[in-house]
This record gives sequence, structure tokens and C-alpha cells, in this order.
Amino acid sequence: MELRVLGHTGVKVSPLCLGAMMFGAWGNPDHDDSVRIIRRALDAGINFIDTADVYSAGESEEIVAKALAGTRREDIVLATKAHGPMGQDPNERGNSRRWLIRECENSLRRLGTDYIDLYQIHRPDPDTDIDETLGALTDLIRAGKICYAGSSTFPPAQIVEAQWTAERRGRERFVCEQPPYSILVREIETEVLPVCERYGMGVIAWSPLAGGWLTGRYRKGADFPVSRRAERIPQRYDMSLPGNQAKLEAAEQLAVLAEEVGLTLIQLAIAFVLAHPAITAAIIGPRTMEQLESQLAAADVVLSPDILDRIDEIVPPGTNLNPPDRGYEPPSLTDPARRRRVS
Repeated sequence: MELRVLGHTGVKVSPLCLGAMMFGAWGNPDHDDSVRIIRRALDAGINFIDTADVYSAGESEEIVAKALAGTRREDIVLATKAHGPMGQDPNERGNSRRWLIRECENSLRRLGTDYIDLYQIHRPDPDTDIDETLGALTDLIRAGKICYAGSSTFPPAQIVEAQWTAERRGRERFVCEQPPYSILVREIETEVLPVCERYGMGVIAWSPLAGGWLTGRYRKGADFPVSRRAERIPQRYDMSLPGNQAKLEAAEQLAVLAEEVGLTLIQLAIAFVLAHPAITAAIIGPRTMEQLESQLAAADVVLSPDILDRIDEIVPPGTNLNPPDRGYEPPSLTDPARRRRVS
């Protein structure tokens, strides 16, 4: 695969990043099979692996460690994340210095490595000052525990705030952002991607297949697939919601377009994400070897301007067909106390 530079770091990564969320209890509980999938991805030219502490409560990190055992660790750009709850204690989560320092050590242990290439903050934390978070990440970088820090699913204003805070306070800055991005979830084209380009940040897109909607399994007249993901986040699959009805209609039109141009819908969807100049890599998250093989070929697909124009006609630029697909719910909208004066 032709490698791309991650932001301004000089680190070169494959345009397909292997996401490890589905390895473990959340997806494929067979460790040996998961290890085979990871190693097949590495053999195919992928040098970029992304996981998180919260994926199957640390099991995903442990599986990645098994797959990397006996390989050249130096050849792999290894990324993980922190923020989500890892226990019942209210301090075993979030973006505080206390938790990040402790949880980084936990991830290092589970991953079986003495350094993490990219340590990402999985979501913003409205209760923690961004300088607190950046200060902890800076200390981890200077201690050699991590090489770079990144954010994930941050809104544009908070991406900018983090950059300004780093400059003013002499902190290490976020070198990349990991947002949701697919043909069906294009909101980040309005501000997030331009902001990342402005600050020289790499962009690692998660869910380029829109949580399975762009795999070809969601077609009119067909039985809806049953998945654990739909059980965990029903608002992205509930067909009583107009946004999900619009996704089904768009997926049908995109499948027809893919057939017309001689591609699978999976190849069309991933190639679309990789075509944006701000995107460094698209995260693929296979659960099975078959799913991995179906996605690998997308790295070599180049979509013509005519095809991209036709995609824009189906889903206009900057559009999220279903608002919950943005990947987070802003506290300003979900917490009444943040939008109503108390008399």
C-alpha cells in the first residue's frame, strides 16, 4: 500500500488502519482467529493498528498484543485510546491527569509494549479542563510512554481550543483527530476537516462503512441483519426514525451505483473516504477473515470525479442523514441544566 504521512509528524501509515474494536467479547471472542486476521492485515501491507482500552474491557488490547508477539514491533504504528469507563469507580474514566497516567500504564501492560505510538482521547470530557488533559499527555510523551497524542470525535471548537491551549501553555498538541466519516455521515466536511487541515492534523476516519449500512447487507426488501452493534446503539438502526429510513434509501442508490461502475459497495464506500484530501487513513474493523478480505482491495480504488459527483447527488456534502450518527451527543443539547436558567 502507498503510505501517507500522519499530519505533520513525518510518520508514514497505511491508508487502511486496522481497527481492533471487534476483536474480543464485542465481536469475535476467538483469540486465535482474531490473531490470524490481524496478521493477515499486516501481511497485506497495513502497518497501522487502532484499538482502545474500553473495547471489550481491555480484551482487544490483549489480543493485539498476542498478534504482535514475535513480530517487529518497530514496524507497526500502534494506537490506542482512553476515556471510557473501565470500572465502577467514578475515577476510572474520563480525561483527568490522575486517570490518564494510570490508564496509560494499564494499556502498556495489556499491549505488551513499552511505548504507544499514538495515544488518543476517545471523547471530550466536559468536566475536565483541556489543559489538565494536555498536561498529562505532555508528561507521558516526555517520559517516553507515548510518542504522540490525538483526539477522537471532538467537535471543531474543542479541536481549536486544544490547539490554542497547547500553544499558550507550552503543551504537546494533538497531532490528529479521529472522527466518524462515511458517505452517510458527512457532517465533518463542514468544519472538522477544514480545521484539521488548518492545523496540520492527520485525520483517521472511523466507521467508513457507516456501522454496516454500506456493506451491501442493508437493501430494500431484504431482512435486516441482527447485530450486537444495533443492540448497543439502537438509535442508529431503528427504522422508525426518519434518518435511518433516509440511510436505507441512500444505501440502495449507492449499491446500484457501485454495481454500475464495477465495484462492491464496500470498495466504493471506503474509497470515497480515502478520496478526501484531509483524510490520512480509514479504519476498517473486520470481525471475520472474510470481512477483512472484502475491505483490503479498497485501498487501490480511485474514484473518478464523475463518480464522486454522483455520490454527492445521493448524499450532499456536509450532510448527516441521521444526526445520532455523529458519534457523540453534545452536553449542551442533552443536559437541560446547560441550556435552561434556574429561577
